Amino acid sequence: MVTEAAMLDIKVIVFKLMDKEYAIPVENVRSIEKVLHITRVPKVSSYIKGVINLRGVVTPIIDLRERFSLAESKYDVHTRIIIVKLDQKEVGLIVDSANDVLDVPLSSIEPQPAVTGSVEADFINGVAKLDRRLLIMLKMEVVLDNNQ
Repeated sequence: MVTEAAMLDIKVIVFKLMDKEYAIPVENVRSIEKVLHITRVPKVSSYIKGVINLRGVVTPIIDLRERFSLAESKYDVHTRIIIVKLDQKEVGLIVDSANDVLDVPLSSIEPQPAVTGSVEADFINGVAKLDRRLLIMLKMEVVLDNNQ
């Protein structure tokens, strides 16, 4: 039986880009992978790094640092590719590290703060306050939209 408290939580995958923590609902995450060989695809947006062959499925890869206009960084042992699925799209997101799976109370999520001039602001669904942590909740449909 599902408790009432569990219905008021959202389970998320937490990852880092630079010094900020971001969150994606766990139901959108298929897997978390180490960085694999990425095959470059010509004439695509610069934040699309190419494609990988993951268990027989060709999956496009987006570098979230570049997508959010953040400073570039070399991939290291902590760098991960989070495979997300939204509607019929399956895409890999390159992140600095994938930290936790957390239950976030819906009551701790506040609307996106009014930030003007921030490129990543368009991608934010809200901010969750957990103790001393701030988790930026992403709008996956906007992150994966090539027209944004």
